[in-house]
Amino acid sequence: MTGDQRDDTDPVAALRAAYGAFAEVVATLGDDASWLPTGCTGWAARDLVFHCLSDAQRALVALHTPVSAPPDRDAVTYWHAWAPDPVGAAHGRRWARVSASMFLDFGQLRELYLETAAATVTAGAAADPARAVCTQGHVLTAGDLLITLAVEATVHHLDLTVSLPGAARPAPEGLAAVRATLDGLLGRPVPLDWSDEHYARAATGRAPLTREERRALGSDAERLPLLS
Repeated sequence: MTGDQRDDTDPVAALRAAYGAFAEVVATLGDDASWLPTGCTGWAARDLVFHCLSDAQRALVALHTPVSAPPDRDAVTYWHAWAPDPVGAAHGRRWARVSASMFLDFGQLRELYLETAAATVTAGAAADPARAVCTQGHVLTAGDLLITLAVEATVHHLDLTVSLPGAARPAPEGLAAVRATLDGLLGRPVPLDWSDEHYARAATGRAPLTREERRALGSDAERLPLLS
């Protein structure tokens, strides 16, 4: 991980743990539970699972499409292109909801996600972490791609379980990747004694900042959310 912040994150271990923990929750969902609300505005659990399926499919394409161009992003700077886009977000919510609703039996979507996620982990483990790959218009190493996938899966794990209090929690390896990424985007370790889960929620706009937290963050408070 670069972007002015480095750590010793193992990309494959982070992806395997993050995807494994998320899949553990998905595997327990029945049709009724698939309609429960999540932490993503407008999305039920099935909509979020479909979104994460699309992410795993994108990863499979990237991992099997090496490029000769040098990386222009790493696991931190990959997120620099993110910016709040209410119109685009609304279109994305509708697209995921309509697409997920085409699975008349949630079990079909659940199994497709589980087998695709497993294939993504296998492909990630087999990839040369230094090999350049292309995704979403940017080039980054396969290792950095795996970390971005682990980060997104971990944040969405928190989203998926807001209505599932007894569900498995995100993997520590995934949460560590999220913390390292957020610290990299912030440009320094966050100056608050936040748990990994609260940091993930607060820095992605999922939990409001208190007055004391804003005071501790100073001008950096206005930069949140750092990603979504």
